[in-house]
Amino acid sequence: MRIALTSVFVDDQRAALDFYTNVLGFEKRHDIPLGDDFWLTVVSPEAPEGPELLLEPAGHPAVKPYRDALVEDGIPLAQFAVNDLAAEYDRLTGLGVVFTQQPMDIGTAVVAVLDDTCGNLIQLVELKDTAPM
Repeated sequence: MRIALTSVFVDDQRAALDFYTNVLGFEKRHDIPLGDDFWLTVVSPEAPEGPELLLEPAGHPAVKPYRDALVEDGIPLAQFAVNDLAAEYDRLTGLGVVFTQQPMDIGTAVVAVLDDTCGNLIQLVELKDTAPM
């Protein structure tokens, strides 16, 4: 068993596609019209055959209170691995990305949390060589 697809709820799919591709650096995989919305996925250029991230419309009534509660408590909806968090932090802040948590060493990893501008907090993680797999 493996993870092939996961999702984040987004307020505006086109704005999310712009942020996830032009800012975070993912690549568009699928952009298929489905009624008023799209089956819109992105992948990491470092793993183009790896898991896809679905930029899912946040229209369901359960989504807003769920995401609001997570954001209010500072809980990220998703976590992305990076090789060099300091470099990513510098690159992304240079592009205007707002971090709600600055890079922090937690022992086995360094983590930071950013606002994806689409209604979610996203955690970036750099695992240290000593981190268990």
